[in-house]
Amino acid sequence: MASSSSTYRSSSSSDGGNPNAVAVDERKRKRMLSNRESARRSRMRKQKHIDDLTAQINQLSSDNRQILTSLTVTSQLYMKIQAENSILTAQMAELSSRLESLNEIVDLVTTTNGAGFGGGVDMIDGCGFDDRTVGINSDGFYDDMMSGVNHWGGSVYSNQPIMANDINMY
Repeated sequence: MASSSSTYRSSSSSDGGNPNAVAVDERKRKRMLSNRESARRSRMRKQKHIDDLTAQINQLSSDNRQILTSLTVTSQLYMKIQAENSILTAQMAELSSRLESLNEIVDLVTTTNGAGFGGGVDMIDGCGFDDRTVGINSDGFYDDMMSGVNHWGGSVYSNQPIMANDINMY
């Protein structure tokens, strides 16, 4: 393009100042300036678009980091709750088993009391102890026929096994 314009100028300058050629040169110069300005605006728009995209990348990267951090915290909390749930499920199974055993003992005692002690013997709390042999002593503990053997207050019920799970439950 530069060679065609220089050819045109050299031919127009040989015309000896043709007014038509001067007008063509002026239009060509204005068009070149206009094209330069349009290209400059286009480069500015392109740069602004690149800057906007860069800012959007930075914002999305920041959002992504926050989401990943939140996901990590949530995952850790989920694992902690799942572990607690497993412990509680095991404790529930243990307690259900103990309750079932205790219910069997109560059923056995109730059945035995009905058959063996039914002849007018008064009972305390349905446990089959004769009112004449069981009472509350001056210390506030139950007094029963085994009070000489049991040194922890004289109650038959204080001789319960302590399970390892009892410590973790509280």
